[in-house]
Amino acid sequence: MEEKKREEITEEEEAEVEIWKYVFGFVNMAVVKCAIELGIAEAIENHGSSMTISELSSTLNCAPPHLHRIMRFLVHLRFFKEKPSAHGLIAYQQTPLSRRLMRHGENSMAAFILLESSQVMLAPWHCLSTRVLANGTSAFDTAHGKDVWVFAAADEGHNKLINDAMACDARVAVPAIVKGCPEVFNGVETLVDVGGGDGTTLSILAKAFPWIRGISFDLPHVVKVAEKFHGVEYVGGDMFHFVPQADAALIKWVLHDWGDDECIQILKKCREAISKEKGKVLIFEAIVEEDEGDNKFKSVRLMLDMVMMAHTNEGKERTLKEWDYILRQSGFSRYNIKPIHAVQSLIEAFP
Repeated sequence: MEEKKREEITEEEEAEVEIWKYVFGFVNMAVVKCAIELGIAEAIENHGSSMTISELSSTLNCAPPHLHRIMRFLVHLRFFKEKPSAHGLIAYQQTPLSRRLMRHGENSMAAFILLESSQVMLAPWHCLSTRVLANGTSAFDTAHGKDVWVFAAADEGHNKLINDAMACDARVAVPAIVKGCPEVFNGVETLVDVGGGDGTTLSILAKAFPWIRGISFDLPHVVKVAEKFHGVEYVGGDMFHFVPQADAALIKWVLHDWGDDECIQILKKCREAISKEKGKVLIFEAIVEEDEGDNKFKSVRLMLDMVMMAHTNEGKERTLKEWDYILRQSGFSRYNIKPIHAVQSLIEAFP
């Protein structure tokens, strides 16, 4: 009895501290966004060594007292490290985490952070409970009066944020495919990337597998403004109506935006487009499992599911059982799951 009481007291003490993370949960995102907009990581990287507040504030044209408080918080979040300078002052140095805030870094996630922290994408979160209660109108529709795709088509600035974020994800995730399961591209001479955005995914794959001819297929307003990559053909159209023919189709982080019926419709169009002899559809999506234990990406996948609820009409992150249903309803005879070092897995589906 005494032991149980002590456990309850400990839980109460933990809750007393833990709840404050949710009272001020927005602060982390806001300060990290601030760091990206100020260019703190780029300044230190370009300097070539650690920088003091005086050096940073001079480079960034910032008020030193305010910048000091921002850096103190970012050090607390472990984005930067402190070290003594030659003059005995505190200097700040880069970490692998801070380099992900550089807009053009190798593992940059800056564009993704800027998209998700934009006013457009934050507004639907205030309507999430309405979405759950109504079980109909999406939170994004409630906030903006139209769905995310119609909004992006009419707003060039937001469309660019989306395209930059998807390119950002491709630069991080596609190398994981190349490294984790290169064999899936053996024999594939033509590859259509359905929802291919600006072609970043195909440009990375073409460098790794130079025999592949890539077709980046997306909505006309996306293709129109895409910065073109050498060796990638760009085709505008609607994936619900047709998909350009190729040996294989790749569809990366698209199906989670849609409900089951829409996914089945899209996958049927993909199956119709691929070669019947050596064709396959490569689906790059997260797989949520209730029993995945301490998998380090579990919390990310669950957060993504909430993002889909906030930002799409019927989108969601799916379990393996849910993926099995969609694939079989789409007419695929078999599929393989290829786990890789990423939030997503690769599903190799055969007609």
